[in-house]
Amino acid sequence: MNQLKKRIENAFQNNASKKEALHCFQELKDRLNSGTVRAAEKIDGHWVVHAWVKQGILLGFRQGILKEMSIDRRFTFYDKDTYPLKTVRLKDKIRMVPGGSSVRDGCYIGKNVVVMPPSYINVGAYVDENTMVDSHVLVGSCAQIGKRVHLSAGTQIGGVLEPVGSIPVIVEDDVLVGGNCGIFEGVVVSEKAVIGAGTILTGSTPIYDLVHDTIYRKTEKQPLVVPSAAVVVPGTRPLTHGKGQELGLSIYTPIVIKYRDRKTEKSTRFETLLRQD
Repeated sequence: MNQLKKRIENAFQNNASKKEALHCFQELKDRLNSGTVRAAEKIDGHWVVHAWVKQGILLGFRQGILKEMSIDRRFTFYDKDTYPLKTVRLKDKIRMVPGGSSVRDGCYIGKNVVVMPPSYINVGAYVDENTMVDSHVLVGSCAQIGKRVHLSAGTQIGGVLEPVGSIPVIVEDDVLVGGNCGIFEGVVVSEKAVIGAGTILTGSTPIYDLVHDTIYRKTEKQPLVVPSAAVVVPGTRPLTHGKGQELGLSIYTPIVIKYRDRKTEKSTRFETLLRQD
C-alpha cells in the first residue's frame, strides 16, 4: 500500500508518464471498488483522512478524456473515460432497484445494501453492509457511510474532494437520517444518532444540546461531531443584536432534543425486514 501511495503522490506532482499515472490510478480504483482502500478510516477511535487517496481520485479526472457514455442513444451522457458506471453483479448481493440510479466506478458498496431509484453514489464513497440508500439520495464523493444506516428519501450527503486533507462527511453505524436532510462539509455523525427530517448540518453549524446544556461546534482540530445516540431535530434561536433582534427574527439551528431510548428503537426497528437477503 505504501508503494501505491508513493506512486500516486509522484504522479499527482506530474512526475510520472501518462501511462504510469493511469496505471496507478486504475490500481487505486480497483482497491476503492473492493473496499480495501478508503478515503478516510477510523484508527484508534479517530477518523483519519488519506490525502493520497483523494489525490489519486483527482488524478483520474486529470488523466481521463471526455467520452460518450450514452445508453441506446435515448439517454445521452458524456464523462471522463476513467469514470464509467460501477459494475454491479448478482453475486455482490446489492439490491439495485430499477428506476434510474447511478453508481460511479471507484466506490465501495457492501453486501445487502439497497439502492432505491433515483439515487447517486459518487467516486470514493464507502457504503457499508445492510445500509438503505432511499429515493433521491446523493452520497457524495469520499463520503463514508457505516453499517445498517438508513439514508431516507431526499437526503443529501455532501462530497469533499478538495482540499485533499479535509475530512469527508462521515455517517457511522446504525444512524438514521430522516427525509430531506443535508449533511455537508465534513460533519461526523456518530453511531446510533438520529437526524430528524429536514435537518441541515454543515461544518459551521452549531448544535445546541438541550439534554447536556452544551453547544457542539467545529474547531481547528476537529470537525463538527454529532454525539453518539443523539436525536437531532431542526430548531431556531433568536437573533440577539442589531436589526434582527429589533425585528424579532430567529435563525435556524439544529437541536439535540433527546438521546435514543426504547421508543426511538421501536420506531426504527421496522427497517430490519427491508435489509434481509
